[in-house]
Amino acid sequence: MPLSKLLARFFSRHPAGETRETRDEPPQGTTHVVLLDGTLSSLEAGQETSIGLVYKLLDAETDHSLYYEPGIQWRGWQNVDEVMAGVGINHQIRRAYAFLAQRYAPGDQVFLLGYSRGAYAVRALAGMIDRVGLLTPEHADEDRVLHAYTHYRDDPTLPAARSFAARYCHSRVRIEAVAVFDTVQAVGIRWPILWRLFPEVHAFRSHRLGRSIAHGLHAMALDETRKAYALDRWRTHGERTASVEQVWFRGSHGDLGGHLAGADAARPLANVPLVWMLSRLEALGLALPEDWRARFPTDPDAPSAGSWRGFGPFFLSRCRRKVGLDGSEWLHPTAEGHRAAAGLPVWRETRVDRGEVARMSVAAR
Repeated sequence: MPLSKLLARFFSRHPAGETRETRDEPPQGTTHVVLLDGTLSSLEAGQETSIGLVYKLLDAETDHSLYYEPGIQWRGWQNVDEVMAGVGINHQIRRAYAFLAQRYAPGDQVFLLGYSRGAYAVRALAGMIDRVGLLTPEHADEDRVLHAYTHYRDDPTLPAARSFAARYCHSRVRIEAVAVFDTVQAVGIRWPILWRLFPEVHAFRSHRLGRSIAHGLHAMALDETRKAYALDRWRTHGERTASVEQVWFRGSHGDLGGHLAGADAARPLANVPLVWMLSRLEALGLALPEDWRARFPTDPDAPSAGSWRGFGPFFLSRCRRKVGLDGSEWLHPTAEGHRAAAGLPVWRETRVDRGEVARMSVAAR
């Protein structure tokens, strides 16, 4: 079968997505949640990623101000550069930034969630807010959003950027948490060989958690081996390690984000990092439905979707991910004994009187 027909058949399973927003004029004290999904994601019933499931959970049973955007969708060869190399991620970041800028008021809560390419995007969004600032609603027009992004992309430390922030942005914005599933350095789909034909787009200004972000949560895949899906973790260099939790789980990139491509038997495995993430966000103040845990049954021994399904065999360049490169890394207890994580401290959870969650570590066996 010709390559063009093979790709078209695969991509046709993923209908074009749409951006979804709620609460045009939220009251003060609102919780804003931005959810940016991975490439070729879908809200079609039974096909959702973990980010899609979180969006549906919050949309149905909370009054949070929500912004959901799927990853790049296949619309034919006219947008092959977007799918392959992530061209257009800057537009996605600006759209999410504009949503927050038009709605945020002092005293509101902000949570940013993302998977894969969407994880990359929400980390860049958080960096933009931290380094440049968040425009106040009266100044959040298209031109100023573009100017804010340009200052972030070029150099937010320049006098012009600082003057812009002082004139048009909130004096301070606190992001309660940036919660991401398996951030990858590649922002497109990275088909073998073909991705090399397209330019790299966008880069973080910093791989550290900014001062405006209270907590960073990162669920990472122990069993992903494709070099095209190289992990992009936070770097704490011994600083703020109490604020950053980067936890390793059993599974591939698709397992970590619940992008299972029809491997329904892997859903209980994908729910393990999802339940961990939601429990941490709930402890940090994100209101969730009381019975949310019952909706995501977990099984750490469930089969993995793996990294060899579909076009997986074409990804010949592979190696195991390196663990323990930063002091903020932990091993989830369901992955204890994993041969790739020897010596990594194990993440433990204990409840204390105020309902907060404390972490304890033990040496991995």
